[in-house]
Amino acid sequence: MSSTVSSRILSSARNSIIVLQGKGCLYSRYIPNRNKSKWKCGFAKGPLSPFVLSWSIDNVFTLKKAFRHTSTEEDDFSLQLTPSQINDILRAGEFSHKIHEFDGKNTNSVLKFESNQLAANTPNEDRRSAATCLQTKGMMFGVFDGHAGYACAQSVSQRLFYYIAVSLMSQQTLEEIEFAMERMKPVLPILQWYKYPNDMYQEVASLYLDHLRVFWQELLNLDIELGFSVEEALIYAFKRLDSDLSLEAQAPLENEMMKNTALQVAFSGATACVAHIDSVHLHVANAGDCRAVLGVQEEDGTWTALSLTQDHNAFNEAEIRRLKGEHPKSEAETVIINNRLLGILMPSRAFGDVRFKWSKELQHNILENGCDVEALNVYQYAPPNYYTPPYLIAEPEVTYHKLRCQDKFLVIASDGLWDMLNNEDVIKLVAEHVAQANVQKPRMTFQKPASLGYMQSLLRHRKARGVSSYDQNIATHLIRHAIGDNEYGEIDQEKLAAMLTLPEDLARMYRDDITVTVVYLNSDTIDSYYKENE
Repeated sequence: MSSTVSSRILSSARNSIIVLQGKGCLYSRYIPNRNKSKWKCGFAKGPLSPFVLSWSIDNVFTLKKAFRHTSTEEDDFSLQLTPSQINDILRAGEFSHKIHEFDGKNTNSVLKFESNQLAANTPNEDRRSAATCLQTKGMMFGVFDGHAGYACAQSVSQRLFYYIAVSLMSQQTLEEIEFAMERMKPVLPILQWYKYPNDMYQEVASLYLDHLRVFWQELLNLDIELGFSVEEALIYAFKRLDSDLSLEAQAPLENEMMKNTALQVAFSGATACVAHIDSVHLHVANAGDCRAVLGVQEEDGTWTALSLTQDHNAFNEAEIRRLKGEHPKSEAETVIINNRLLGILMPSRAFGDVRFKWSKELQHNILENGCDVEALNVYQYAPPNYYTPPYLIAEPEVTYHKLRCQDKFLVIASDGLWDMLNNEDVIKLVAEHVAQANVQKPRMTFQKPASLGYMQSLLRHRKARGVSSYDQNIATHLIRHAIGDNEYGEIDQEKLAAMLTLPEDLARMYRDDITVTVVYLNSDTIDSYYKENE
């Protein structure tokens, strides 16, 4: 890319902006291209954890907002960053965790996972979660892509894993938990969180726990001896949580903060992709346009990308058939307009988004019942051609895959990554990163005292063996390439700096929020499973 890349990006972006001057402020909106619809949304934040039913081993940090401009009208507007500043921005959201070994062995199918986020929206509308089920088997990893604000993605990322874990529990475990709740005794922990977005008021946490309890009480009443399969549990949990989000927004809550939060969650939306890994059994539940792709190393050493999800949008012919089949023939030409649901929403499956699920009458009653829609940034409008709701569902499509020794890693990411890189590019980048990390490090037995010539020799040897790397965290490596690659697949530092310093009123035109989690699989454990079950 030429040296004028920064000015070209800024110039083209400015030309696409409609600017309205008013009272000394810059108001701007972009002309949308293929991006999802986007509205602002404020969501209550606080320092309290939602449930006593969890155990978190890592504290949550606040992402830095360094070097980010707020407007193109700033006098000192610049797209220049030093390499150190670029790294600070890219690495601010890093998170990684290695599964602990017992007696020198890791019997888990997961070796470790690495994750990162980069915001385009302010605030970031993506969320991510990772946890181990403590009362059942398995680990869960999730990526949640919010739209119309981050409220729905926030709520789903905090609650969905509980609904899944409860759905997987035996009747006996559910009875034990209910027994403890009735007698106000300590409750068995349900999840061990590795990454948790820990910002919720206690009142909301109490409401969420009440509804989770109602859910497990209903599961007890079902009296299913064998319980749900993993696929059934995932589908049931997705649908039930979405139903609860809707009901909470309709409930006559006296607490104003709780009422406002429930409305913001319900009227914003979120797609979700969740992986559940138990031994060699991998289930992926997807609703929307996040993706999960498996990196497979064939016998000849080549790498292939095995997609475990399908995007739920207008480019998916099966989704178009489903949508048209669920509505009268008279709506065949209006259900999808300009590759969007009712001409507005890109994903065809999502949590929340009650604007596409409730009747017009219900929406009117809720929003006119003493609700300050302006303060909540909830837009009052009826989508065009809105005749036979619901048009949107949160039911996931579940894929099962039995892990093999050649399955090396799983990449789960929001569409912000896949808009920039295709499946094969992502798998190739991770594979190359793994190969570089696996290069045998030279033994450095230091002479005492070490001479300058000896140290220079060691450094030359390290450089020749390619030990050094841009990023230790593979998710950061993927994000760097997603926004910084030129047409040859190489990092263009000037483009990278420009993409990172674009102000808030322009950034969303060039990239979406990006969230990536890479799960490294344990080939030794997987191999042992097959040897033991021959």
